[in-house]
Amino acid sequence: MRYRLTFITGLAVGYVLGTRAGRERYEQLRTCAQQFVRNPAVRNTAETAALGGRQAAARAFEKTKPLRERIGQREKSTGGEDDWGTSNT
Repeated sequence: MRYRLTFITGLAVGYVLGTRAGRERYEQLRTCAQQFVRNPAVRNTAETAALGGRQAAARAFEKTKPLRERIGQREKSTGGEDDWGTSNT
C-alpha cells in the first residue's frame, strides 16, 4: 500500500510539474489534495497507522530488552574489550 501511495503521489507531482494547463489546473489539484488531507476518514486512518507503528516499535523494544541487558552486562564484565582482546571504542 505504501508503494502504491508513493507512486500515486509521484504521478500527481509529475503531472503538476509537467502540465501545460497553467495556474488554474494547479490550483484545482491543490484544492483537491487539501480536501483529501482534511477528510476525517483519511486523518483517522493516518492516526491509526501512526499509533500502530508506535505500538509495534514499543513491542519490539521490549522484546529486545533481554538482549540489550546481556550486551550491557558482557561489556561491563569484559572491561570494554571483545573476545579478541581489542577495545570496542
